Amino acid sequence: MNISSAFVAGATGFTGREVVSQLVPRGIRTIAHVRPDSSRLDGWRERFEGLGASTDTTPWDTVALAATLASLKPSIIFALIGTTRRRMAETSKEAASYEAVDYGLTKMLLDAAVRSGASPRFIYLSASGVSERNPTAYMKARWKAEKAIRESGLPYIIARPAFITGQGRDDSRPLEKAGSALFDTVLSAAALVGAGKLRDRYRSITNVELAGALIKLALNPENANRIIEREGLTP
Repeated sequence: MNISSAFVAGATGFTGREVVSQLVPRGIRTIAHVRPDSSRLDGWRERFEGLGASTDTTPWDTVALAATLASLKPSIIFALIGTTRRRMAETSKEAASYEAVDYGLTKMLLDAAVRSGASPRFIYLSASGVSERNPTAYMKARWKAEKAIRESGLPYIIARPAFITGQGRDDSRPLEKAGSALFDTVLSAAALVGAGKLRDRYRSITNVELAGALIKLALNPENANRIIEREGLTP
């Protein structure tokens, strides 16, 4: 598979911005998608274009996105989209819900990719623990997104990391940071008594490591149509 270009949806996110920064040095034409109504649009454009990427501001609309993807013909689409409880608290809960963002925008991008005719490889950032039986709103939305991807007909990779850590988050998330550190400590202790597989499945990963792992998986044609758990996410 000839990888010549990549479209990064969710490029302004914690993992997305790192994916952009790691793609460009590989000689891959990189298009960073930014919402046209972003209050930080100029800053993001300056940042991404300074890295050597281009910035796309197509609105979140299936027809518009399909036209953009048909024109760009990306070899890979990175779907690194997600909302947070903080964002839901600050905006309309319905508009920024897991159903609307984690599933809805992913499905919109997926449908646009199919309609574009470009047949890109679709790389989706999901989460550890996603299953049809998990009752939480977050996991339900992620499961629906995964199911839509598997049924789309596009080649795909679904990555399921646990905690994503690292420097430079827009929101500090102190509880999540503390929780991931505690969880890693418990997992390390468990590994000493034979639970190494459990540790490898659920230990945290930095956004830098995760971006490298996603790119590595995306560039290997043998990885089509796979779900990759945490232990398989190595840069």
